[in-house]
Amino acid sequence: MRVVVSIGGSVLAPDLDARRVEDHAMVVETLAEAGYDIAAVIGGGGVARDYIGTARELGANEVQLDQIGIDVTRINARLLIAALGSRVDPKVAQDYEDAGDAMRRGDISIMGGIMPGQTTDAVAAALAEYVDADLLVYATSVNGVYDADPSSQDGAEKYAQLLPTELVDVVAPMSRDAGASAPVDLLAAKLIQRAGMRTIVLDGGDPQHIKSAVLNGEHNGTDIVPPDTTDEL
Repeated sequence: MRVVVSIGGSVLAPDLDARRVEDHAMVVETLAEAGYDIAAVIGGGGVARDYIGTARELGANEVQLDQIGIDVTRINARLLIAALGSRVDPKVAQDYEDAGDAMRRGDISIMGGIMPGQTTDAVAAALAEYVDADLLVYATSVNGVYDADPSSQDGAEKYAQLLPTELVDVVAPMSRDAGASAPVDLLAAKLIQRAGMRTIVLDGGDPQHIKSAVLNGEHNGTDIVPPDTTDEL
């Protein structure tokens, strides 16, 4: 089984805590040892936002800001690589071919951002499609997909399961509203829809949630299940 895990920067490194990074690395290694082909895409989180905010005040344009964000995601990726053992490709994958080649060699592949204008949400979805992954997992700072932003609306309700088309419908208005916080961005949702990709959105604050979802199909997040998919994880 081939799995791509997207780990938000605010999940992996909200601060520089080596134990937190090690805990995520242990889960990735456990999945690899269980026979899964694994790639992880790492986000920038709050650190990236801090750098981008400062650079914006200094007059950087949007492409330059994106490049700064990409650099931060790759630094976070290096943190996870440092915590992984000999099964990991020691280089941060620079593109989908690099990541795919590493997975075909049996290595764990770690990557960050790729290009301006594309979030790591979208990178993870595109990588999953590129390597024909069986499962895409988004380890985020929220425990699933809601009908509204749960951080600002107390009555927001979580979806237990959605079709990919429904995910696009839920995410689209959140992406249009200034300051809204979608669980995955609109481009990622559309890539999931295009690929018919089985996807889970869950709370990655405890990396054991990732392990349980992949190994046992057990989680408290949201399942994105393509049409005509009946098999259990």
